[in-house]
Amino acid sequence: MTEVGLNHCQIVGKSLAGERPVDEQSFASLAILMERLEGVKKRGKVFSQIEFSPDVNKLKRRENAVPVG
Repeated sequence: MTEVGLNHCQIVGKSLAGERPVDEQSFASLAILMERLEGVKKRGKVFSQIEFSPDVNKLKRRENAVPVG
């Protein structure tokens, strides 16, 4: 199910809050936000220390996790 009208921040936020499933859309939105953050960091030294929250970093690791079975 595609959620119309939600922006990438909202999708990731709702995924972290458990208000929507963590799915491909969550990871796609996270990837877009990561690209945008890298662009902001390139704009100047003052932005170089901006990072995502530990919860967002944990979500990113979930995407990279490989199921063992």
